[in-house]
Amino acid sequence: MRVLLYECFSGIAGDMNLGALIDLGVPENHLRESLAHLELCDQFKLIVSRSEKCGIAGTLASVKCEQSNAHRHLKDIRGLIESSALTSSVKSTSIQVFERLAEAEGKVHDISPNKVHFHEVGAVDAIVDIVGAAIGLDYLKPDHVACGPVELGSGMVKCEHGNFPVPAPATAELLVGKPTTRGRVSGEATTPTGAAILATIVDSFQYPTDFRVESLGYGLGHKDFETPNAVRLSLGNVDSPLENETNVEIECNIDDMSPEAFGPLYDRLFDAGALDVFITPIHMKKSRPAHRLSVLANSKTAQQLIELVLQSTTSLGVRTHAVAKYMLPREYRVLQTRFGSVNVKVGTLPDGSKRWKVEHDDVQTIAVKQKLDYLAARTQIDEDIRRELN
Repeated sequence: MRVLLYECFSGIAGDMNLGALIDLGVPENHLRESLAHLELCDQFKLIVSRSEKCGIAGTLASVKCEQSNAHRHLKDIRGLIESSALTSSVKSTSIQVFERLAEAEGKVHDISPNKVHFHEVGAVDAIVDIVGAAIGLDYLKPDHVACGPVELGSGMVKCEHGNFPVPAPATAELLVGKPTTRGRVSGEATTPTGAAILATIVDSFQYPTDFRVESLGYGLGHKDFETPNAVRLSLGNVDSPLENETNVEIECNIDDMSPEAFGPLYDRLFDAGALDVFITPIHMKKSRPAHRLSVLANSKTAQQLIELVLQSTTSLGVRTHAVAKYMLPREYRVLQTRFGSVNVKVGTLPDGSKRWKVEHDDVQTIAVKQKLDYLAARTQIDEDIRRELN
């Protein structure tokens, strides 16, 4: 399993992450060419250089804006990214990061995420940092992203409404439930942009075991701390008996659509490439009963499925986030039973033993033909398969 590991011993900011990705091996030209797809490409310059912090050499990335930064709402940033020629996976990851930021800012100020005025995080440099992070992740294509404890810093940070204790409110909200450390450095170590990137792309906040590092990268910050102001990225492999892949989960809450409409929707979504579709009963505001529609997709079909959900339901919007999926190695076989051949999915457990599942339609056909109830037919078929596999 290919793993990308973040070590934020001196915190993380958007530009530090960009520098680390370049230092790790993401080609600078690839990053520049991809960022040029943004409409605002003439409003900034990406400056990349080699430097050092406390004797540790790394890459220093800076985003210099050509004009004053405009304040933006979530819909403005989403529109800017969606209208670009970036790949669908880069668009999806970038928008997810900004949605996390909007949710955090909204919770801090007790307003809807759509009404959040992004201020600092809506500036051009933050857009470049976040889209650049998505470009780098898409280039490296790790199976799993891990991160150790995140250093937050100490002291006070200047926010729009005055000074506030480190971490900034949005940073604290974004890292709720995540392992953090404080006080290793004086000042703000982790910014809201850096926290939002981690909160979106990291699959597990723990160090991987049996991790074989293939390459390292250091992204440097612009501040001087008691420890090297840098974030370290490591790319390597972890042995795992499980197969894995990264999918996109598409969700929306629906409280005004006839349940009868979900049946045809299921068929359309699967026909369009959905890996899984399911409904969860929920209660929304004012105790309205509703359904949460969840659709699992790969990166190639995600955009098409998002459009299909919006077209075929009463929802006005969807949420997306990346999910890591781990699966037993499996194969599809045709096995013989006392009733004839059946299609079987066979999985191999980590200890080498087998687990299987017979195709439902085959069991149902045999049950009807043999005039057996479904469970009795399934029991006898499983007995025959167990003897054949063992």
